[in-house]
Amino acid sequence: MSQDSDLDLPEFESDTSTDVPATTTEGSDASQISQTLADEDEKTATDLSPVFDVPVNVSAVLGKTHIELNSLLKLKAGSVVELERKVGEAIDIYVNDRLVARGEIVVVDDRLGVTMTEIIKDGDAA
Repeated sequence: MSQDSDLDLPEFESDTSTDVPATTTEGSDASQISQTLADEDEKTATDLSPVFDVPVNVSAVLGKTHIELNSLLKLKAGSVVELERKVGEAIDIYVNDRLVARGEIVVVDDRLGVTMTEIIKDGDAA
């Protein structure tokens, strides 16, 4: 291969007179956009304020099983009830008996919690 000095390459000059507007995240434009987004979030929160006090029932379903009443009455402390879910499989999260998400069980300050990993849209519930 030849050395760099042997190459005869034309030098390119940058053309500063382009018709494409420069984009920047600095200055007043960015602050105006940020303020507009903040105003929209504030309006949304204000619009929803009447429903903030509406109680909802949230359930995290680990799994389900069918059991005969006879077997149910025989259960005692330490009995194991086998569920249809496998270890590590996502759990179902219901709000007012409607499936809205799937998630994983987590431990938060010695208490059980649920992390949502998937939001279920109206047609996705299966």
